[in-house]
Amino acid sequence: MADRRPEKSCEQACESLKQQDYEVAVKHCTEALLSLSQYPPAHLPEPCQAEIDRIKIETLLYRIASFLQLKKYGQADEDCRHVLGEGLAKGDGSFRAVLCCMHLKGKLQIVSNVLSKSLMGESL
Repeated sequence: MADRRPEKSCEQACESLKQQDYEVAVKHCTEALLSLSQYPPAHLPEPCQAEIDRIKIETLLYRIASFLQLKKYGQADEDCRHVLGEGLAKGDGSFRAVLCCMHLKGKLQIVSNVLSKSLMGESL
């Protein structure tokens, strides 16, 4: 199975978002994404690739929320293109499955709260 470090960094990013420590969240997200980039998709079994994709989507969502709070809109936009472009382009439902899983674990609410603050208090 894949190294657990990217998942640990992803979880730390989530905790940083809870604590409103957005710079630290960006750092953890970036570490996770760099670590995940070491796994070439062609050489992994499908279950491992699905787990890596899940961690990548979560990490990008945390980083987008953090960038918006830090008013780094260009970087948030770049990550949006990755998470939405890649996630929706696959058309296999994996992006939706990750969002549902995050919702069930209560992680999506954290992202939603941060995004709501960034969008002038508008509720998502």
